Amino acid sequence: MKKWRRMLVVVGVLVGSLLALSCQQPLGPETVLLQGAVTIGPISPVEKPGECPPVSPEVFAARKLLIYDESGRYLVREVYFTQIGNGATGYYTAQLAPGTYTMDINHMGMDTADNLPQKITVAADETITIDVHIDTGIR
Repeated sequence: MKKWRRMLVVVGVLVGSLLALSCQQPLGPETVLLQGAVTIGPISPVEKPGECPPVSPEVFAARKLLIYDESGRYLVREVYFTQIGNGATGYYTAQLAPGTYTMDINHMGMDTADNLPQKITVAADETITIDVHIDTGIR
């Protein structure tokens, strides 16, 4: 089951990347592709390890990746997560100009992400993959 879910995330990221690239106008200075898998959970109290309860689309719609300038003060881009199926996994893609940014999530309630906030420096024509696991704090 985990392999199948991971494969769906990878396929979703690839499809999302292709769609993002094909639906955009000429890239201009935004030549960096930022992408990653997203998981959100637990969704309900006393969720047992290995359980995969359905996840409402609103869970993903309420959360986003926030990309700030290097100082972390000025918002550059909000990136929405795309849910895969009705599970707790999804993906995101965004195009950026080369530079240094601070990434974080919008903190809904007690939401945290182990690897965020994070400062990244990206070069032209680079593809960066940063996976995000959002812990909802529900126990």
